[in-house]
Amino acid sequence: MNTLAAAATQTHGFLSPTGVEIAFLLVGLATFGAAIVTVTTRQLVHAALWLVVTLGGLAVEYLLLTAEFIAWVQVLIYVGSVVVLLLFGLMLTRAPIGRSPDADSGNRWAALTVAVAAAAALVWVVVDAFRTTWVDLDGAAQGTTAVTGSILFQHWVLPFEALSVLLLAALVGAIVLSRKTATTARTREGNR
Repeated sequence: MNTLAAAATQTHGFLSPTGVEIAFLLVGLATFGAAIVTVTTRQLVHAALWLVVTLGGLAVEYLLLTAEFIAWVQVLIYVGSVVVLLLFGLMLTRAPIGRSPDADSGNRWAALTVAVAAAAALVWVVVDAFRTTWVDLDGAAQGTTAVTGSILFQHWVLPFEALSVLLLAALVGAIVLSRKTATTARTREGNR
C-alpha cells in the first residue's frame, strides 16, 4: 500500500513528460510553423490569415498554461481586433489580393540575420531578467483575472493605452489613404 502511495506522489522527470507538456510542444511547433509561413508568404491576405492561426496557437498555449483570462484576451483583442483591423486596412488601401512582387525586396538574408539577432537578444534579456524569479505557489494563481488585472492596471496602464491609441491612429491612417486614392481616381476620370 505504501509503494502505491509513494508512486502516486512521485513527480515525473524530464524524460517522462505529461500529456499537457506534449500538447504544449506540439501546439508550439504548429504555431512556430504558422509564424514562419506568415512572414514568408508573398500574398498579403494569406499572411493575415496565417497570422490568425499563429495568434490562435498562442491562445491555446496560454490555455495549456492555465492562464484562461490571458488566452481569451489574446483571442478577443489580437485575433478579433488586430487582424480584423489589418484586413480592413488591406481592403481600404486596395492592396493586391494575389501574389505581390512588392512583397519581396530581395533582402531575405539581411532580414534573417536581423531576426536571429533580435531573437537571441530577446531570449538573453528574458532569461537574465527572470533568472532569480520564483513563482509564489501559496499566493493567488498566476493568470487569474484578479492577479492579471492587478498587475495590468498597476504597472502596465500607460503601454496598454498607448497601444490602443496606436491602433486607432492606424485605422484613421488607412481611412485617409483610401480617401486620397478615391479622390485621385475621380480626378483622373474627370480629366479624361
